[in-house]
Order: sequence, then structure tokens, then C-alpha cells
Amino acid sequence: MTWQTYLETNQAEFTARLLDFLRIPSISSLPEHAHDVRVAGEWVMAQLRNAGMEHVEMMETGGHPVVYADWLHAPGKPTVMIYGHFDTQPVDPLDLWDSPPFEPVIKDGRVYARGASDDKGNMLAPVLALEALLKSEGGLPVNVKCFFEGQEEIGSPTLPGFVAANKAKFACDFVLSADGGQWDEDQPALLVGLKGLCALQIDVVGPAYDVHSGLYGGAIQNPIHALAAILASMRGADGRILVDGFYDDVVPLSDADRVEMARVPFDEDSVLRELQIDAFFGEPGYSTLERKWARPTLEVNGIWGGFQGEGVKTVLPSEAHAKITCRLVANQEPRKIAQLLKAHIERHTPPGVRVTVTVKDNGAMPYLMAGDHPGNLAARDVLVEEYGKEPFLARSGGSIPVTAMFLESLGAYTVSFGFGLNDERQHSPNEFFRLENFVRGQRAYCKLLHRLAAG
Repeated sequence: MTWQTYLETNQAEFTARLLDFLRIPSISSLPEHAHDVRVAGEWVMAQLRNAGMEHVEMMETGGHPVVYADWLHAPGKPTVMIYGHFDTQPVDPLDLWDSPPFEPVIKDGRVYARGASDDKGNMLAPVLALEALLKSEGGLPVNVKCFFEGQEEIGSPTLPGFVAANKAKFACDFVLSADGGQWDEDQPALLVGLKGLCALQIDVVGPAYDVHSGLYGGAIQNPIHALAAILASMRGADGRILVDGFYDDVVPLSDADRVEMARVPFDEDSVLRELQIDAFFGEPGYSTLERKWARPTLEVNGIWGGFQGEGVKTVLPSEAHAKITCRLVANQEPRKIAQLLKAHIERHTPPGVRVTVTVKDNGAMPYLMAGDHPGNLAARDVLVEEYGKEPFLARSGGSIPVTAMFLESLGAYTVSFGFGLNDERQHSPNEFFRLENFVRGQRAYCKLLHRLAAG
């Protein structure tokens, strides 16, 4: 029996397994579901053992666990590590779901449940591909390791030290990530860039308590005005960030990068209509897509202070606060950017107030890989065969911390090879996954592993 026949023969069984997987409420952010995350990991272990993978184990991380397995009997062939995650986002608001989020429903070729697209359907596809190859061919065409985690949806907080401490175990030529997607139903894409992240909070304190604006207004510094001045100093009217050194380490876009991005369709008019705004805005000299994908940002995410109720309260508040995040691009380092921001804020703090800047965690490193990396070239060949079209080389304004983590600790780049689509309501009510792409993912992983073996 060929792997193709094995997949075709067992699709009804594979769909039933997916439904079982989706019934596990493995919400990593809620302590009351910590046991369910572990149950999901145990379920994944059973699938890997059934597939014929070896050394299947649940590894403790100091947080939610990682499931590992390997098959290393292809001497002279590359070693790839397949990555995915079995944890999910919370389900609220519950009243917006058409059916219970952990009671999967199939309608019109789609399975609806929390985690269906992100990432259980995508993650299960390569496991089933491994099973098809091992059961039909008695082995794999390349050496394979599996790294499936239970904490991606909370930022993989305990994994940096865990991966670094197990570098030898996870060593590989590159990673294949099942946590991702394609451009649309008919157009493939390869994700080659992700933004990093740093976050901080600014707390401005003036008088010891709220004071009467008629008694002190115009005589002392208002913390809200001081905060507004600080924020205004960080970005020019044209959108360029004015923090000294902010752009120093940014890898500039090459002419080839810009040509590749220009290939990607981006209907600005329809996006403007959808967002109900009359113009885009951002750093001069770059297209909207270039700003979204390949230029760093500084954004105020929240601001508060003073009286918030109905009517008027003539008060001069004692405090004002703001939260800021920066989306970073290669080769910006989150801790360095945070220190540059802190120094800027201290230099631009008006007299009469005290400012505290708190950097939130260690941030996330940006990620960028070459479009002609051998893993991307092999994936490109498979995607062309599947879709009949050249994939876009796409980037994202979002962050996937584990990609930079694998690069830093293992020296391994991550090839994005998932099959979810952007309209599948990941993180939202009524999340779904197309069963057609569940099957396509299994088939594509079998093809890709054989393509990698061919060199």
C-alpha cells in the first residue's frame, strides 16, 4: 500500500480522531484547564506511538509540557523537527458561538471548534503524514523529530531556557512549523518574516493626591499633560519614530524584497472601507504592506488617568499612565529597544513630575529567513504541485516567539508549512478549519519529506 492509498483509505478515521482532539479543552491561559493541557499532550503522545514514532515522551518545562518524539534511521539525510502546539485560546464570549466550542461540529466541509485551525487541525496533519509513511513504507525518507508544545497561546514563557538546556536533543537542520497557513484557498504562501515585540508601561506621578484645578491649575505640572508631551516626543507627525538609535539595527529592504512584496495583492481601497477610515498612515517612503510587514512600529495601546465619569470634575490628577508596544524587525533586539525608549522618556520628562518606566517581560525577537533557504525551496516545490501557483514570500506583523528561539538556541530556521486560512476565526467565536486543507496538509507533508530526502 502506498502512502497515498493509506491516507485515502483512512480519512474517515482521521477526521474522527481530529474531533476527539478538539473535544479536549486545553486552554493554556486558564489555571483550571492546566490538567486539560496535559491530557491533550497525552493524546498527542498516543497518536505518535500509533504512528510508529520512537522515544515518545512528555517533557517538563516548568510550565505546560512539551511532547517529543523522533525517528532517526535515515543516515546521510537531513534531520527536520516538526513543530506545532496543542493548547488553545479561551472561548469567551461564549454567547457568540453557534455551537459549544469544545463540541466540534462539521458543516459544509468545515469543522467548527476552538483550536480547529489554531493549531490542532494543522498540527495533527503532519502526525498523520508520519503515520502514513511509516505504515506504508516502513520508514521515513528523512530523520524526523517532533516538538509539540502546550503553551504557545501564552507566549511560550518557559521554553527559552528549556530549549537552550536541551539543545543536543532538539538539534536539527531546520524546523517545519505546522502553526501557520496559506494566503487563501487558491494561493500558497511561505512565511519568511515575523516581527518581534517589546512592551513597557509609563507611570507619571505629580502631586501626592488629586488637587483642585482652580487652586493649582497653571501652577503645577499636570501628569496627563506631561504624559501627552512624552508620547508626542516619540513619533513625528509623519509617523517616523524619533527615539535616538531606534532604527540603527534595522535590516533595510533590498530591491528584491520590495519587488517580491509588490507581487502580493493588497487592495487598499477595500481595507479602507472595511476599517471605515479615509487614509493609511505611516513612515514615509514605504508602501502600506512594507510598513505592515517589514518596518518597526511604536504604538500607544492604552492610556488612562484623572476623572473618567459623567459630567465634569475640576480636578488635576496625581497620576497618568500609558502602555506602549513596539513591533520590531530584524535585527532589532527587544531589550536594547526598551532601554532606548526608557532613556528617551527620561530625557523628555517635563519638570514637576516623576516617571517610572516598567519593561514588560523579555519581549520577542524578530525573525527573518532567506526565501531561498533549502527548506523553503523544497516547500515551494510541494506548494506549486498542490496549488499550481508560485507561493508568495510573505511576512507578518505578528510574532511567533518560538521561531527566534529555535534560531538562537539551535541555529535552525523555521519553514512555515501550515494550511489554515486567515478567515478561519482563530482566537474568535466559531473558529473553524477546512477539512479539505486537513487532507491537503497530510498529503503535502508526505510530499515534502520525500522532497527533502531527494535534496
